[in-house]
Amino acid sequence: MYAPERQQEILRLAREAGRVDVLSLADQFQVTAETVRRDLKALDRAGLVRRVHGGAIPAGRLDFEPDLTEREATAADEKDRIAAAALAELPDGGSIVLDAGSTVARLAAAIPVDTALTVVTHALPVAARLADHTGIDLHLVGGRVRHRTRAAVDAWALRAYAEIRADVLFLATNGFTPEGGLTTPDLAEAAVKRAAMAAARRVVLLADSAKAGQEHFACFGTFAGVDLLITDQGLSPAHKAAIEAAGTEVVLV
Repeated sequence: MYAPERQQEILRLAREAGRVDVLSLADQFQVTAETVRRDLKALDRAGLVRRVHGGAIPAGRLDFEPDLTEREATAADEKDRIAAAALAELPDGGSIVLDAGSTVARLAAAIPVDTALTVVTHALPVAARLADHTGIDLHLVGGRVRHRTRAAVDAWALRAYAEIRADVLFLATNGFTPEGGLTTPDLAEAAVKRAAMAAARRVVLLADSAKAGQEHFACFGTFAGVDLLITDQGLSPAHKAAIEAAGTEVVLV
């Protein structure tokens, strides 16, 4: 099969299934993963698909949002390193907000049991990881719970964040670019993230490098509002330089 024929078939599969992944395509077409990545790059340049971590989605599907299980399994090693590095940003005896996100959930799981902290979160998985920590004063923000992220959204959550001022927010995002800022597929989720950013004196973004260059439907902030980005070594030098130029410190782990 010639490359244009293979790319046409990949496009058809992406439109039918909503997304395609590199390894499955390589197996299906009996080619290397690198060949598939070149095909996806060509389709992306043509505006027919948008590349995401491990594969691609059809162009125009900016509302695509992987479920919790898929996010937990994606870039697991990188997320573990990011979470470990984020422990150094915990304020001694202070207060933090933990956003809804798989990397932030890993940070929650890594917090030592005897840590003395006040923690506010609207994410059920995060709260579940901390519920048995006797040293933590845990506050669970209420609201409508989104099935896909297990996060509380809408008026109750926004009202709660308007009433607090925490030391540090550990923030998650579905995508980020130096120019377009921080984005997520859902408007309600974006509104809560924006409110959480306003509720903290310091904002630490935890995001693996695969999210760099990705843009989703709802924008909730820019790097001007982020004090520190902790990400992995896969972040390109160009992205790093542009983010630092916006005033954000970048730590690669």
